Amino acid sequence: MRVMIMHKTDPHWESGAAPTPELVSRVGGLIGELSRARILQSAEGLRASSQGARVIVKDGVATVRRGPFTGENELPARFSILRAASLQEAVAWAKRQAHVLGDGEVDIRPVTEPWDIGLAPAPPEGTPRRYMVLRKATPASEAGTPPSARERAEITRLIKETSTAGVHLVSERLGPSRRGRRYKNTVDGLVVTDGPFAESKELIGGYVIIRVESWDDADRWARRYLDIVEASEVDVHELESRL
Repeated sequence: MRVMIMHKTDPHWESGAAPTPELVSRVGGLIGELSRARILQSAEGLRASSQGARVIVKDGVATVRRGPFTGENELPARFSILRAASLQEAVAWAKRQAHVLGDGEVDIRPVTEPWDIGLAPAPPEGTPRRYMVLRKATPASEAGTPPSARERAEITRLIKETSTAGVHLVSERLGPSRRGRRYKNTVDGLVVTDGPFAESKELIGGYVIIRVESWDDADRWARRYLDIVEASEVDVHELESRL
């Protein structure tokens, strides 16, 4: 099975702070270990919400809000990674997706690129960068209701069109939170809670997607991930199909 291990951000990272060389080294070491074990699917960090936007669709009408944001109900249901020339272009893609999937809320934020943390020279201004378009959970997604045949067909067309244009890179659909697990550092030590989760108030700060044989394997890697990224909270979700 494939699982997404995601850590939550905090005021320190929301302020735009840069990771220390030690943290970059530790995370790089974990990524290398996952790669050598041949279980790593992908891994990304996200920029502060002040650099992002949200699309809220209600009764078919889309409203766009610019960041920064405080955590509300941040439980994720699905996401795509895009390569776009601007936040506005990523928002336009999110609106097209929402037209297919209906009412809901979508968080759009830049993915951390090597030049953001000093690992590569900054490219020329206007160079396309990656964005995460993350759709929040709804009662239907939490019930495990799959996309309808119409939704699947239209999302497939959108992905095919924008993949050909070099915009769409990948999409993933998360299983209901009842099939997930939460790890939280507290004053009394690590607390592990099985889903379902009513909500998550913390914004996602980054993630890895790995292929594991069992939840015991996922648990082992989640604990290591939590320790290495020094997060207060980590969620683990099982992934469904990519649509």
